[in-house]
Amino acid sequence: MTITKNLSSVTNRIENAALQANRIPTDIDILAVSKAWPAEKLRAAIDAGLTRFGENYLQEALQKIEQLQDLKIEWHFIGPIQSNKTKDIAIHFDWVQSIDRLKIAQRLNKQRPASQSPLNVCIQINIDNETTKSGVQVSELFSLARVINSLEQLKLRGIMVIPSKTDDLEQQHLAFHRAHNLYQQLADQYATVDTLSMGMSSDMSVAIVEGSTMVRIGSALFGQRTTPRGAGQVN
Repeated sequence: MTITKNLSSVTNRIENAALQANRIPTDIDILAVSKAWPAEKLRAAIDAGLTRFGENYLQEALQKIEQLQDLKIEWHFIGPIQSNKTKDIAIHFDWVQSIDRLKIAQRLNKQRPASQSPLNVCIQINIDNETTKSGVQVSELFSLARVINSLEQLKLRGIMVIPSKTDDLEQQHLAFHRAHNLYQQLADQYATVDTLSMGMSSDMSVAIVEGSTMVRIGSALFGQRTTPRGAGQVN
């Protein structure tokens, strides 16, 4: 019941933000950030109506994918990617949102089984040039996109951003606005680009006003984590 209630609250926030921006609420997807939560919690979320789940930690995710294989779930990998992890990611996930260098894209392409549909990917941009954040620099976005678009087992879907953490609404708007401009430029070049993944529990409304098509929601759905492991890149 808690997840159902929380999902209703999140949906209301999305609807209000979309209406403020003269957008259609159903054009914004919810990605449930399920890192550090057990499979049973995800089952409850699925019962509430969620179908997309984002995971940061590969080994933890693989266990849940195995435990929940009886359910129809769209799995997104949203954490930093190490080269030695690409094979399992390429095989077991439907989406990868955190591509930030050519080597990773090439490995994912090579290791994605030909029997599976191309892996949906987003390029992560370091939109605020933070030294502690993953992501390509803005100047590298279009050259990386060009190569990804040429790889047969990858499907370029868009970009993902995690702006600097701030309560300053003006700064939030500026970062998300810059991201949307880049997304629009990319969408103008590639017909497959349709996803702007930005906005989390604390700033989803601003992100939607600025054009997000997918919000990554963790604590607003599942509550606060009791493990410090959850203090990672995406909240």
